[in-house]
Amino acid sequence: MQTIDILWKDEHLLVVNKPPGLLTVPGRGPDKQDCLINRLLVPYPNSRIVHRLDQPTSGIVIVPQSYTALKHIGRQFETRQVSKEYIAVVAGLVDADSGQVNLPLICDWPNRPRQMVDHENGKNALTHYRVLERREGDSTTRISLTPVTGRSHQLRVHMLSLGHPIVGDHLYAPPEIAQREPRLLLHARHIEFRHPLSEEILTITCEPNF
Repeated sequence: MQTIDILWKDEHLLVVNKPPGLLTVPGRGPDKQDCLINRLLVPYPNSRIVHRLDQPTSGIVIVPQSYTALKHIGRQFETRQVSKEYIAVVAGLVDADSGQVNLPLICDWPNRPRQMVDHENGKNALTHYRVLERREGDSTTRISLTPVTGRSHQLRVHMLSLGHPIVGDHLYAPPEIAQREPRLLLHARHIEFRHPLSEEILTITCEPNF
């Protein structure tokens, strides 16, 4: 069993690096009980979940260690005071050096858990992006993604809507792009939020391994 890297630890919270392919919380059925929170509850029995990453996404997750910390950090997420940055590798060469995708999203119920753009019924979703590197050799772009909202699969659907699906995305990318990598090339690299007790700004960075 892969160990969980601890990026920050005190009596009030943990900040950890979730491996790709690991659920954040348990799913339905005995085969979906191995997850981030269950692994952390053994050494850290006060662990609580305040936000999640998709199973194939790796990177930073905050794990409060008390109800007070859970409530405080949860309020920061609700009021969009938490700053997050993701790194992705997408198919194709993105033209603009930076930009934004502002497309409302809703669950595609017949094909759930897929999400889709829906201008009439979707919830507002906004992502800023910035090109880090264009790789002409394999026609991919390394890109920084900053979600303003936190909709399910937001970054994956927004990149798809630009015509640049994330490499290794078996849910949204065409098969030839999905199969180029064994994992989704999406990683929560950076997070900034206020400590629930001291109120100081915590800045945590964890580089991807791709």
